[in-house]
Amino acid sequence: MLGDSDQTMTGLSVGAAATTAGGIVKNPNCHEVVRQLSISPQLPALFSEPGLLSAQASISVVIPTLNEEKNLPWVLRRMPAYVDEVIIVDGRSQDKTVEVAKALRPDVVVVNETRKGKGVALRAGFAAATGDIIVMLDADGSMDPQEIGWFVAPLQHDFDFVKGSRHVTGGGSEDLTRLRKAGNRALTGLANAVLHSNYSDLCYGYIAFRRECLEVLELQSDGFEIETELIVRAARAGLRIAEVPSLELDRISGASNLQTFRDGWRVLHTLARECTLWEAPTAGARPEALRRVKYTYSNVRFPRLPVDPHSVLAPAMKPQEALVAAAVGQHA
Repeated sequence: MLGDSDQTMTGLSVGAAATTAGGIVKNPNCHEVVRQLSISPQLPALFSEPGLLSAQASISVVIPTLNEEKNLPWVLRRMPAYVDEVIIVDGRSQDKTVEVAKALRPDVVVVNETRKGKGVALRAGFAAATGDIIVMLDADGSMDPQEIGWFVAPLQHDFDFVKGSRHVTGGGSEDLTRLRKAGNRALTGLANAVLHSNYSDLCYGYIAFRRECLEVLELQSDGFEIETELIVRAARAGLRIAEVPSLELDRISGASNLQTFRDGWRVLHTLARECTLWEAPTAGARPEALRRVKYTYSNVRFPRLPVDPHSVLAPAMKPQEALVAAAVGQHA
């Protein structure tokens, strides 16, 4: 944690004061706050220290897009320099999504996908990825690319699959309503009971994994339920799993396609299907690269890394008189 974060915030204009709606701390200018913090000379660059990220492991980031021209500028400008490959999987956008992506990042890989569904897009992106590590990222600005270092570090310390969580210390959400939070808690509890796992946030798709895992996971889903498929199969296949804190922001522009009851039912259906029909591969069938660690399943919450983005971001997202309070949406 950065002990002098209170002093660092002094003099930083955060625009509108945070307001509370439905139990969620909201800040209309949260993305601008993050942007200002990222360029402040008083703050260390996240995960820029030599040695935190191995030069031997290449990183591919897969981003499904559909009419995201207003969101991509923030997302791509926040992409860390150590990311080797950015893959945009575009589902017939009617705006200038692809043009914006190419203008901001000339080396971007564009995959044009005519079929519908987040699962279809992600699987197409995974197939195109060349990196040793694959990171899943949403294009709407709800996931901060500057957190990628949190996900990559455990993968370089003998973990295979890293899951972001809004519900561990240091994580939070500006977009999680009380109803969705209750549903997520129920589904997470059910998944843990069935899988004998220790997940804290089932319904959050900020995920990274070693590319060799694709051979084990055998992904098939076409819709957003691919996230549940990934999480369940990772547990059932005995991969070494880590959770890291993540702060979910409001989307920058556009309307979310989430529907609480419909999507909750789809997650429940996928969980039931995966736990009854999918046969996890045997140890002997796992890729050699994945068998080098002991595969007694363990769900591990990775310890705090040297630089904690939320110790910096959270104070700016709350009123000054609440700086001593917990981070935005933080759960012990």
